[in-house]
Amino acid sequence: MSRKALWEADLDEDLQDVDLNLAIGTYGQNGLYDDAQPRIDEATLVAVQHQVAQQQAFAQIPDVVKRFIAHFHQAVLENNLAEITVAYESGWNRLTEKFYSKTEWPEAEVIAPLVNDDQIFLILYRELYYRHVYSRLTPDIDDRFHSYENSCELFNYLLNSDGPVALELPEQWLWDIIDEFIYQFQSFCVWRSKVKSKTEEELTLLAEGSQVWSSYSVLNVLYSLIQKSKINEHLVALQEGKSTEEIAEIVGEYGTRPLYKLLGYFSVIGLLRVHSLLGDFTLALKVMENVELNQKSPFTRVTACHVTTYYYVGFCYIMLRRYPDAIRAFVSILNFILRMRQYHTRSYQYDQINKTADRMYALFAICNALSPTRVDDNISNIVKERYGEQFTKMSRGEEGIPAFEELFVYACPKFIAANPPPYDDPELLQSFVEEPPVEPAQRHLQLFLSEVRAQAPVPTLRSFLKLYTSLDASKLANFLDADEEDMVQQLMVMKQASRSVSRVDNEKGLLDGQMISTSDLDFVINDNMVHIAESTVGRRYAGWFIRNTEHAQRVLDTLRNAPLPIPAKPAGQPAEATGKSEAQPASASARTGGQKVAWGSVKVA
Repeated sequence: MSRKALWEADLDEDLQDVDLNLAIGTYGQNGLYDDAQPRIDEATLVAVQHQVAQQQAFAQIPDVVKRFIAHFHQAVLENNLAEITVAYESGWNRLTEKFYSKTEWPEAEVIAPLVNDDQIFLILYRELYYRHVYSRLTPDIDDRFHSYENSCELFNYLLNSDGPVALELPEQWLWDIIDEFIYQFQSFCVWRSKVKSKTEEELTLLAEGSQVWSSYSVLNVLYSLIQKSKINEHLVALQEGKSTEEIAEIVGEYGTRPLYKLLGYFSVIGLLRVHSLLGDFTLALKVMENVELNQKSPFTRVTACHVTTYYYVGFCYIMLRRYPDAIRAFVSILNFILRMRQYHTRSYQYDQINKTADRMYALFAICNALSPTRVDDNISNIVKERYGEQFTKMSRGEEGIPAFEELFVYACPKFIAANPPPYDDPELLQSFVEEPPVEPAQRHLQLFLSEVRAQAPVPTLRSFLKLYTSLDASKLANFLDADEEDMVQQLMVMKQASRSVSRVDNEKGLLDGQMISTSDLDFVINDNMVHIAESTVGRRYAGWFIRNTEHAQRVLDTLRNAPLPIPAKPAGQPAEATGKSEAQPASASARTGGQKVAWGSVKVA
């Protein structure tokens, strides 16, 4: 049965208990509006109008959407993961494209009769509803506040119920819940920081709702899910090789449930993202100490989670000056995306994965400019194709700083401030508007560029040292148009830039590592002589042969699949004669019994 048939075909049986044609109440005169009778009070009138409006909105919902929602609800009630997955990943997106690409889905109160007013399903429905508003439309302040309230209801239900809840959701949806929760928090913080664009009503609501989307509340949810699921204890037990029974005893009744275990695991990845957005890159990697970065980790089962994890880990390494580790992270995930490209086209998140990959290519270019190293040729070629001009500029020292700034601003996360503007104090708010603080993105950009400027002399100095095995210090100073003291300082900057902490022996924690040399050029200063040693890495031919073999195979497949060209008819030749002349070679070639060639014709012996 096709996916579409799951909610479009023969679903009348599922809807026997649902009245799709709700009767609109008769609010006739019945003497209520006679002057002798008291009029309906305003609150009742508003309630009646609201009910009528809901019924009119319900009547406008297409029947296929009604059937889909009823079927979706039934699948959630039965914890049928297969049907939930199809409805979530396929049905919702297809109906969005067809009916709601530029408008909201029906509100939860409108579709409530279809699901027997099931509050748990309505919370899940609102989660999808607000995600659609954030991704396709422009949320207003009510949407932002209500999406926060709905998230609180969902996590309160999961964390504060009596025992684990009887709910099963697909891995992709669980990741999207955490991912969207953090995205809406990030979006709200960016919107909240723009004080000048706020209306009086928005200023009032922000003053009263200072705890809405606060950093504390978001971090509290993520840490609570980690603590409830005991996911860190679970990961440690797995690394120690404990049995399933021992792990179940360690993590308890919550940690054994897939819902809580996955939400806890994805919350660890979420903390990596939140701490990165807040600018605490050390703590961001610290919370990941029990998560192994390899192809067997649970986060690899959800491609979006896989890509997000490596993006933020790589970016944290850049900000901590651990460029070799950042390069290793980016090469790993970018190669994975290249290998799985044909499958990603089927994913509804294909565009988002591509955008994140493009940003990682830009970050890779930054790393390779600051710490030149020989890396995968596939990745290098793509980087040169997309950012070749910027990469060339970044290799020229001081004049390459605008190129570093351009790529960093494009590829960095949208940083947020932990504290909101003082909306509850008009005087402080006025001074905030007059003298706004430095935006988080600009602050991190300046910190990064200060490191880049410190290394600005390195490319020029490196180009001179590569020409010699030993060089007089005064001669090198003349090359650099500097005195010997400045020259020694530049040499020390180069020495420092070629040293970095790196995970060379697959240390357990992402912050662990050893100090290594990252450059193929080293030197020592003895008296007034600079002695240079350059280590050359032999060319790796295996990758070259593999790439060209794959290229030849793609060319051959293209030729095989291409249609044969139609021979041109000689001018002025009758149609019958042409038919006969075409028939003869075909029969002649058939008589030869020749061998068939790749594109289907016969090779004459």
